Amino acid sequence: KLNQLNRLHAIWNPHVYHGWGKTRKYFEGWYYKIVSKDQNNAFAIIPGIAMDENGNKQSFIQVLDGKNHEAIYHKFDADIFIPTPKEHNLSIDNNIFTYDKISLDLPNLKGQLVFKNQHPWSSSFFSPGIMGPYSFVPFMECYHGILSMNHTISGIINHNGIDISFDEGKGYMEKDWGHSFPKAYIWMQSNHFSKPNISIKSSIAIIPWLKSSFIGHIAGILIHDQLIEFTTYNGTKVNSCEITKKNVTIEMENKSYKLNINAYREKATTLAAPISGFMNGRIDESMNAKINVKLFNKKTKQIILEDIGYSAGIEVAGEYKLLVK
Repeated sequence: KLNQLNRLHAIWNPHVYHGWGKTRKYFEGWYYKIVSKDQNNAFAIIPGIAMDENGNKQSFIQVLDGKNHEAIYHKFDADIFIPTPKEHNLSIDNNIFTYDKISLDLPNLKGQLVFKNQHPWSSSFFSPGIMGPYSFVPFMECYHGILSMNHTISGIINHNGIDISFDEGKGYMEKDWGHSFPKAYIWMQSNHFSKPNISIKSSIAIIPWLKSSFIGHIAGILIHDQLIEFTTYNGTKVNSCEITKKNVTIEMENKSYKLNINAYREKATTLAAPISGFMNGRIDESMNAKINVKLFNKKTKQIILEDIGYSAGIEVAGEYKLLVK
């Protein structure tokens, strides 16, 4: 009963743990992107839990060093993965992950970072977070939450014996839960534009639906503390999507805005990804990419944003040709 109450509470609070009572074919992972002020250091730190179809479990902390193109998968026993009901507070061994801070005690990565001025995705009773009404559908393959489009960082972490200051750095936070990543998707994110407090996130994916599937899309641009949303459920259409070895170009529009994205792919690093709950899949992520963004207000006929985002994260995964339009 407690598990059911905790799971119900989690629907409206994407940041908290959703897997109460789950014992097989399930994963949940949080994604913390941290970039230093000078952009010379960029890491993705991904704590989580994975359970396969037979009930074998493991917890993990995956660390992607975006500038050195290295990824390390730290595996732990599942029973030291300790989430807190109804709040985002997770410990794995001596590592602690919350909404406001992370504390790391890994062989090659130690220290504490504090986050301030987070910008979460909008939420309402009928549309809790980025999944919108799909949050209520119990059989989705993968659920997604954006915990903060942009925030400031303070603190130092020691990487391979060298202290790195993240004071005045920038962060981004999201998470996924379910049993498998989509069989094809593209994902990108940057909050390093020429002006502060601008952030973009965009993804397009194959979403299984009953016995068939559809292509779902989500994009958001944070600008002047306003989040402009492009989603499957708010009437946004993808006009075009092209993927080459060097570029990903997307055009989306809804009744108010048109968004043009041209992302330049860079060398990627391989990460573990979930298939049927276990981390047996592989995806490639770059953290050195750049994204050209043009945002047009159709009502005022004005360009609101034309800029390039640096230190961008990009993943192009699976049978991505299915997404080309």
